[in-house]
Amino acid sequence: MSVREFVVLGTASQVPTRHRNHNGYLLRWDGEGILFDPGEGTQRQMLRAGVAAHDINRLCVTHFHGDHSLGLAGVIQRINLDRVPHPVTAHFPASGRRFFDRLRYATAYRETVRLAEEPVAADGILAGTPSYTLEARKLSHPVEAYGYRLVEPDGRRMLPEKLAAHGIAGPDVGRLQREGALNGVTLDEVSEIRRGQRFAFVMDTRLCDGVHALAEGSDLLVIESTFLDEDVRLATEHGHLTAGQAARVAADAGVRHLVLTHFSQRYSDPSEFERQARAAGFEGELTIARDLMRVPVPKRT
Repeated sequence: MSVREFVVLGTASQVPTRHRNHNGYLLRWDGEGILFDPGEGTQRQMLRAGVAAHDINRLCVTHFHGDHSLGLAGVIQRINLDRVPHPVTAHFPASGRRFFDRLRYATAYRETVRLAEEPVAADGILAGTPSYTLEARKLSHPVEAYGYRLVEPDGRRMLPEKLAAHGIAGPDVGRLQREGALNGVTLDEVSEIRRGQRFAFVMDTRLCDGVHALAEGSDLLVIESTFLDEDVRLATEHGHLTAGQAARVAADAGVRHLVLTHFSQRYSDPSEFERQARAAGFEGELTIARDLMRVPVPKRT
């Protein structure tokens, strides 16, 4: 059965709290799992969330600050310890290769799994599968950072009333879908484009073109909101977003479900992030992320 959901493993920023682990997020997309930004404690959070090393097909690191990457060493070793039966691909900023190498070989262990390294050096498509295309866009942070976006290929939605009008039913529907035409009736005449689902993951960044490009038309946007709006100067100085900025990006991009995460330890009231996001004009579904929560990708429209 097709499963598309976002599993939150950690939601803190630089400093974890009693209730928030360092970053870590797993996207389940049909039969694949993509692990984003594993910070310290990710293995433990995976156990608590029911996520196994076997669930991981890709590792996507936005940048090499510790709260987004120090968990790589343990996760990679766990993938090998559990003898994950499929290859795993790692994407990360090319300028941080030395950090990735150090984390990959931080201690001695036996390599049993093929881990392919595919560093990101520029905006563009990183991979394509039958169920998604993985893209990257550069962000604005003190160290090189990239956000990620999954786009499902567009499909076709058959229109029963038009099929009936042309007398097409039963096995002939499948034949028409496969061949594109049947008895002079084309697929375009009895169907319409069904836009593929879109998911975007945006971590540490100021407002920039990359943020807007990643968010555009997303069904599910996961985006950092380290600061509240009254601390916008700090956010800009340190290369981060506020709750209001993130929400305005989502509103302008037509996002259906917005997930705010990566919260500074200075704030104790999560409801204030929701209040500021709504005040900024976002009217879609809104989630203030908590550790170990699961967020389904919205159903196709």
